[in-house]
Amino acid sequence: MTAPTPPLPAAAAVLLAAVDAPPRLTAHLGLVHEVAGTILDWCAGYGVPVDREAVLFGAATHDIGKAVHREELSVPGSLHERAGYELLLTHGVPRRLARFAGTHGSWGEPGTTVEDLLVSLADKAWKDSRVRDLEDRVVDRLARAAGRESWEVFLALDDLLTGIGADAPRRLAVQAAHPVA
Repeated sequence: MTAPTPPLPAAAAVLLAAVDAPPRLTAHLGLVHEVAGTILDWCAGYGVPVDREAVLFGAATHDIGKAVHREELSVPGSLHERAGYELLLTHGVPRRLARFAGTHGSWGEPGTTVEDLLVSLADKAWKDSRVRDLEDRVVDRLARAAGRESWEVFLALDDLLTGIGADAPRRLAVQAAHPVA
């Protein structure tokens, strides 16, 4: 029996079924979505306007292109990013939501929004992967928007990510319990 995954937004679940997403991909997206919710709850304490719906949808669909490039479920690759963006557009998803499939691996590009950064952060944090450049960008955006000192936001984010990371073994086990194909 496979481990249960957190529920996905209904629209994301319908899309994943429509593209015949493998069980491991669906599990991964549910886990990243769960972490994104935790990060968003933390962000709410800073009073920074964030499009919660967009971040949650982005977290729940960011890797949908792996339904096309299934090899990237077990080996590194980025072909799924463009494929996922196009796949979402083909299924009628608005560009403002489809973009996360293409931006979750490129947080340093011009025009990156705080929502893009938060989806990328959730995609790293779910497995306790820490990426300094990404975290620094999140700290910078939140500190400026909230009128807080960077060091204060940095310490709080570090505490948050340490707590999220402590549960990574469970999340990794949940994902691993689902077959790739």
